[in-house]
Amino acid sequence: MRFITKYLDGYVLALLGMVALACLLPARGGAVAPVEWATNIAIGLLFFLYGARLSTEETKEGFRHWRLHLLVLAFTFVAFPLLGLVIRPIADTFLPHTLSLGLLYLTLLPSTVQSSVTFTSLARGNVAASICAASFSNMLGVVLTPLLVIGVMGGQAAFSLDSAEKLIVQLLLPFILGQFCHKRLGGFLAEHKQGLTYLDRGGIMLVAYSAFSAGMREHMWSHVTVWQVVALLLICAVLLAVVMVGSYVTARRLGFSRADQVAIVFCGSKKSMASGLPMATVLFPSGVGLLVLPLMMFHQLQLIVCAQVARQWPDKPALGRAPEDGVRE
Repeated sequence: MRFITKYLDGYVLALLGMVALACLLPARGGAVAPVEWATNIAIGLLFFLYGARLSTEETKEGFRHWRLHLLVLAFTFVAFPLLGLVIRPIADTFLPHTLSLGLLYLTLLPSTVQSSVTFTSLARGNVAASICAASFSNMLGVVLTPLLVIGVMGGQAAFSLDSAEKLIVQLLLPFILGQFCHKRLGGFLAEHKQGLTYLDRGGIMLVAYSAFSAGMREHMWSHVTVWQVVALLLICAVLLAVVMVGSYVTARRLGFSRADQVAIVFCGSKKSMASGLPMATVLFPSGVGLLVLPLMMFHQLQLIVCAQVARQWPDKPALGRAPEDGVRE
């Protein structure tokens, strides 16, 4: 048990428990509609809170690190998708179509916020810059990820006018409304971080339950073997390693300071499950199921690997202020 709790994040364990619940007791019959309605409400609330938390003052201050932010965005929304396109034909040869599609979807997502900042702080990097870089990534991701999905995946995302409407109503409008409400709600949200973290995670677990319930109704596990899941894990590990090494080498060659290198590596190599799961349910209305399994695997890998890297990075003074509530995503 100690081995499990040492290397697996408690939130991920809870999420896996929700997946197991969906596999054993999926929503069927009359329970489907209430679960889907609750999921839609949870998604809207999640993106409203994401918008309300992001400080426009921090964003403006962060523009002075524009070179750092551009590099993080380049890895998040250019290098990652290009790697996804390279991996896709290879993955198609030995993975089910849905898992291969999920790998590509994973590469199109924005970075995380809290864990990127936490690991930057742990490695004594530029915390202030990491806050802004990860926040930029999330704000732009609300628009860029759907556009990338449409452009890169094309018809496989089953995008339609109905999907566009759901995207605007469930993701974009709540996020924009949250930004407008930041001045009024920002202080309250900052004072109740812990409770809101549980609310966030509860919403994401509900999304996971709904997604995997839909997958169980479609008998999704009959399309995948244990060896294919192992192969998927290895691909995710290689993908993470390539981006982490690539971002570190690039940051060094471009002459960034040691503190900025830390921020670039941890912000540029992450993918957000908190954004990815809700977005998937909107962008893939035909059902996600196994499609989000690569994201869940990558999420756990990035927590384990980045925690070890952050602890072993040379000890130097940190820039900025560390977050108080630990690794959130």
